Amino acid sequence: MKFNSIFFLLLSFVIVSCNGQTSTNIKTIEAKDFADKINTTKAPQILDVRTPEEFTSGHIDNATNVDWLGDSFVVDAAKFDKTKPVFVYCKSGGRSKKAAEKLQELGFKNIYELNGGFLKWDSAGLSKPTDKVIGMSSQEYKALLNTDKKVLISFYAEWCAPCKKMTPYLTKMQTELSDKVTIIRLDADKNKTLMTEMKIDQLPTLLLYENKELKWKHSGFINEEDLKKQL
Repeated sequence: MKFNSIFFLLLSFVIVSCNGQTSTNIKTIEAKDFADKINTTKAPQILDVRTPEEFTSGHIDNATNVDWLGDSFVVDAAKFDKTKPVFVYCKSGGRSKKAAEKLQELGFKNIYELNGGFLKWDSAGLSKPTDKVIGMSSQEYKALLNTDKKVLISFYAEWCAPCKKMTPYLTKMQTELSDKVTIIRLDADKNKTLMTEMKIDQLPTLLLYENKELKWKHSGFINEEDLKKQL
């Protein structure tokens, strides 16, 4: 009986170990390391798995748009060489993680995923500088703070899952707390200049101001109750 228990324990360990080995095909690395790896790789295969609209608004040089949310991801990904390194990124990391796992299933041997996505790439100063203001300017942003009430700025994106969860109660709070706080939601994809200048590299990001001074900052999901405590 004891022998059987040991046997099954060892068998389970072997199965888990074997299943875990494939994870080594995916390496999630920081923005600067991602850039260095691209620069030292001959003819790098770079997959931007965001939507075509996101890709058009700005992307890593020589990247190819292979939309994870599209209907032809597997077909498009199959056009790349599975034996050579492939570099994958999205906006903040959620889609690229899933895409990297799918690429591994498809047989890609060496996958590099950009940790934190294009937001981290931008905040690390790796995007090409541009004089063009995309969305709200910093002067217009400061004008939003010209009020005696507290101001809560929420940076979000339509594709961001945590942002979607927070939208209903943020919209409700805009009305319920209008006498105490002004709540403003800014689409990150439409306000790239602000995102870069303010070094916002995660979504959602909440910024609470009082008398034009930043009093609180939070990145990631927060529930309604905890948010109200801050207000």
